[in-house]
Amino acid sequence: MSSSSVPATGLNFLKGSNATSGRATGSPPHTGQSSDNSRHSRTNADEFALSGRSNPPDPKLNAYRPDLADVALAGRVIASHYAEPIGKTVASDAPLRLAPSDDAEELAELKPDDPFSLLDDTLGWAWGYAGRDRIVGYVRSEVLAA
Repeated sequence: MSSSSVPATGLNFLKGSNATSGRATGSPPHTGQSSDNSRHSRTNADEFALSGRSNPPDPKLNAYRPDLADVALAGRVIASHYAEPIGKTVASDAPLRLAPSDDAEELAELKPDDPFSLLDDTLGWAWGYAGRDRIVGYVRSEVLAA
């Protein structure tokens, strides 16, 4: 058998990484949603056991995309990478959007001092949990403070 002819086995594999885009700097209050930093975060793929039918959590309140998910969702959703949220604060009024575009649907209006749990910051858009209700969405990066 040549190296170019590999038999199809029907198996899917999840590749793990110890790399995350950030580390949490504090413990947010427990909300019953993902990002419960009160427990040890798992970063080893050997610890993730996915089985049974898929029943994904509500994407409005749980941050996951095919390329990145909150580490607290490991074992519940499949993503290329998992990250621990970084605690930020909204510095000025800003719309929280469904997608990284000024034309995307507005999910909420964020106010100064609203919390933002950052999972990704790419091309001027921050993605994570926003506001007191912890809605998942995108906000312009420049409106966030440490």
